Amino acid sequence: MSKIIRIGTRDSELALYQANVVKKQLEDLGHKTEIVPVKSTGDLVLNKPLYKLGITGVFTKTLDIAMLNYDIDIAVHSSKDVPTDLPEGIVQAAVIKRGNVRDTLVFKQNEEFLSSKHAVIATGSLRRKAQWLNRFPTHTIEDIRGNVNLRLQKLEDNEHWNATIFAAAGLGRIGKRPENAINLDWMIPAPAQGAIMITALEEDEEILAICKEINHEETEICTSIEREFLNRLEGGCTAPIGALAFIKDEEVTFEAVLLSQDGQKKIEVKRVEKLGEHHNIAKYSADYIIERGGKRLMDSLTRAEKLSKVYSTKSLTERQRLLVNQNLLVESSDFIKININRLKPQVVRKPIKNVIITSQNTVEALLQNYSPAELQFENIYCVGRRTKRLVEKRIGKVNHAEPNAKKLAAYLIEYLEGTEVTYFCSNLHLDTLPTVLAENNIEVNEVIAYETKLDPIKLKDTVEGVMFYSPSTVQSFKQENIAKEGMIAFCIGETTAHEASKHFADVRISKIPTVESVIELVNEHYAKQ
Repeated sequence: MSKIIRIGTRDSELALYQANVVKKQLEDLGHKTEIVPVKSTGDLVLNKPLYKLGITGVFTKTLDIAMLNYDIDIAVHSSKDVPTDLPEGIVQAAVIKRGNVRDTLVFKQNEEFLSSKHAVIATGSLRRKAQWLNRFPTHTIEDIRGNVNLRLQKLEDNEHWNATIFAAAGLGRIGKRPENAINLDWMIPAPAQGAIMITALEEDEEILAICKEINHEETEICTSIEREFLNRLEGGCTAPIGALAFIKDEEVTFEAVLLSQDGQKKIEVKRVEKLGEHHNIAKYSADYIIERGGKRLMDSLTRAEKLSKVYSTKSLTERQRLLVNQNLLVESSDFIKININRLKPQVVRKPIKNVIITSQNTVEALLQNYSPAELQFENIYCVGRRTKRLVEKRIGKVNHAEPNAKKLAAYLIEYLEGTEVTYFCSNLHLDTLPTVLAENNIEVNEVIAYETKLDPIKLKDTVEGVMFYSPSTVQSFKQENIAKEGMIAFCIGETTAHEASKHFADVRISKIPTVESVIELVNEHYAKQ
C-alpha cells in the first residue's frame, strides 16, 4: 500500500502502547503508518464510574466518528471496551495475539487486609465490584477512574484504600506492575479482556486485507465467543458480566458469570466443546444463564439503569417493591442502623409506675434484655398504633396511645398518675416530649434502650422525592444531602413530617403509619403526572 495508514488511538500511555504494537506489525509487513491520538469521553470524564456515564462505547465513540469522517484509516482499541454492536459501516478488521487475560489486585504493604471485615477496594468496574462483593461481602468498594498511572497514584495517595484492581495485560504492557500485586485467578475477566482489536471501514477492502495479515486466529475465536455471549445477554459495561474462552488440546473451554450489582446473586456456566464444533457454545451458555434466572436478573439491572425518581430511607422488602408503580424506580437503603443496648437488671428490678414507649425498636430492645414477666409496668403510654399493638401483644396493656410525641405529652400533663415517668428511648430522639413534661414539673427518667446510628448516602441528582419513616431518617438524609427546590418528602407520620418540614417545602403525610401507606402516597403522586 503506497499511502500512509493512519492509526487512530486514545492518547493514554496504554492505548499508545497498543497502537505502537499494531504500528510495528504493519511496518514489519512493509506498510507506512502514523499514529493519530484522539481523546475520548472516557478519558475526559473522571468523576464518575464507567457504568454511570450512560454512553455505549465510552472509549470508542470518538474514534468511530474520526473513522467515519475519514480522519483515520484504522482504530486500535482494548477489545473489552468495544461495544458488541459496532456502528454501521465499521467492522472488526483484526485482533492481535492476546496477553494476560486475568485481573490483577495491586495492594499496599501486604495481603492481610483480605481477611479483614472492613477492607476498602477501589475499582470503577461494575463486574469487578460485583465479583469482589460476592467473595468478600463485608468489604467496601470505592469508585476510581483514570488511566493506569493515575489510578496507581490515587491508590498510593488514599490512606483509606487497601487495594485496587487492574487488567493484568494493561499493567504488563506498560511495565507498571508493582511488586505488591497478585493475579485474581478466581475472578472471571471481562469479555475479550487482554486482547487488542483493530476496526476499519467496511468499505475499505484494501485496509481490511492488510489487517487480516496480522490477525491472530486463536484470539479471534476466543474473543468472538465471549463477545457473542455478551451480546446475547444484551449486556454492556453497565452489567456485571464475565466471560472467558480458551483453547487447549483442540478443545474450547468457556466459562461465564452474571451477577447482581451488589454481588449477592450469581449465575455461572462452564462448557467444553471440540475445536471446530464450538460454534454454538456462546448461544448455549447464554441460554443456560437466562433459563436459570438470568432474564430476571438482567431485567432488574436494566431497571436499575433507569433514573431513580424516589429514594426510600429504609430498605424495602421484595413484597414492598412490588407495590411500587412499575413505571417508577424507587431505590432504597437503611439510613439508620439500630444497635440494642445491654440494660442493667436493676432498671426493672422493681415495678415501674409510668412508662413511655415511642417505637417498635424500644419494644425489641426491652425484650432482648428482659423476659415479659420482668417487665412490671403499671401504666404504659405509647406513640403510634403499631407500637401500641406490639406492646400489648408482647409486654402488656397500654393505658393510652397518641399519634405523636407532642399529643402524648399534652395527654400526660393532664392525666398522668404521679409526677414521674420512665422514658425508654434511643440516643437520638426529639426533645419535644421530655422538654414539655419537664416544663410541667413531671420528672423524666431517660433510659437509652438502643443506639441509633445515622448511615446516609449521597443521592443521585435525579431523585425527586424521599421516603422518610422517622425524624432520625430525616436527620440522616441531611448529613449527606440538600433538599433541592421541588423535592418532596413522603412521610410516615406527623412527627416525621414535622422534622422534614424544617428542610422541605413540600411534605406529604401517609394516611396510616405504615411503609405500605408511604408507598401508596408515592404512587398517588406519580399517577397524577
